[in-house]
Amino acid sequence: MKMKISALALLMTVALSGCTAQQTSATKPAAEPQKTTAAAQPANVQKRDLADGLYEMALSPKGDALYVASSEGFKDVQGGVVYKLDPRTLKTIGASHTDLKNFALALSDDGQTLYVTNSLDGGVSAINTADGKVKNRILFPERNDEGFPYGARQILLHNNTLYVGAVADPAIIWVVDAKTLKLKTRIKNTGKWMTGLHYSEKTDRLYAANGGGEILVINPRTNRVEHRWKPLGDKPALLLNIAEDSETGRLFVTDNSKAKTTLVLNIQTGEVIKQLDIGDSLSVKFNAKRNEIYVSRRDGGKVLSLDGTSYAVKQSWDLPPNPNSLELSADGQTLFVTVKQKFNKDHSTSGPDSVVRIDLNK
Repeated sequence: MKMKISALALLMTVALSGCTAQQTSATKPAAEPQKTTAAAQPANVQKRDLADGLYEMALSPKGDALYVASSEGFKDVQGGVVYKLDPRTLKTIGASHTDLKNFALALSDDGQTLYVTNSLDGGVSAINTADGKVKNRILFPERNDEGFPYGARQILLHNNTLYVGAVADPAIIWVVDAKTLKLKTRIKNTGKWMTGLHYSEKTDRLYAANGGGEILVINPRTNRVEHRWKPLGDKPALLLNIAEDSETGRLFVTDNSKAKTTLVLNIQTGEVIKQLDIGDSLSVKFNAKRNEIYVSRRDGGKVLSLDGTSYAVKQSWDLPPNPNSLELSADGQTLFVTVKQKFNKDHSTSGPDSVVRIDLNK
């Protein structure tokens, strides 16, 4: 019998990926396709079909492993996988098969622990990267009016503390000890649907985006909300992901579904410096090494490279149907993208999602 999923869980998945999904209780195993897509790509683009339900990525500190979170299928598939890929070839060099579905990732500074949000179950798992085993887990107790867990969306690691945003109304941010996975406290009064999380060394503040069009400025020493910015005023906005140019003090904030834009904000005041007219935007990265901004346009099927000063589009990569998450190498010369397939009416897809490697030097 299929497990009924709440509207909130659907909205959580929309906020994370720009698409809807359904969880089931059947246990049909998911196989990993091993072939690389044969579609023609530019010389600097390498694409590999990997698995259903790909979401966020994380690179190891040494740059020798790319971790990719997968929920696997939402139709007749229980659990998920975290894939470990060679960042140069995109070949699988490891895999952690998990009993829960995986979405967002954070990696410890020493590279020994990978933290993954189990969004549909309202929890976080800690995976030992040496053997791929789940070594610890926390499931949060909060439930919505229908009895379903709050969706654990984004995860941020700072100063041995995990900050986990809850997609709920009202939303909260769980504050968790990264070593023990014990809940330390909750940051409340964070608006509707907590989405993006970012820490700035420049200001020593957390920045949190929500579905009500707000950016919250939080002091991580006191876990108190110090400022609430609403950059688009009363206009509908579902702000998602955040990136920073620390040299110029700018925040880049995306909106995929309401305002369909990318905002450039003053990191000190929240003032709108620029509203980029590039269409819908989901994931965003700033590359200080090349002074470039990268934005995935999920609906538009493209990833854009913008000049970090003029905001002019320098390059556009066609990655249909739905480019999703972005990850940037430490040297700033390689960009990774997860590309999702469209969902059918029965919540299946026509093929596996993909991982793309873009050599920015070519």
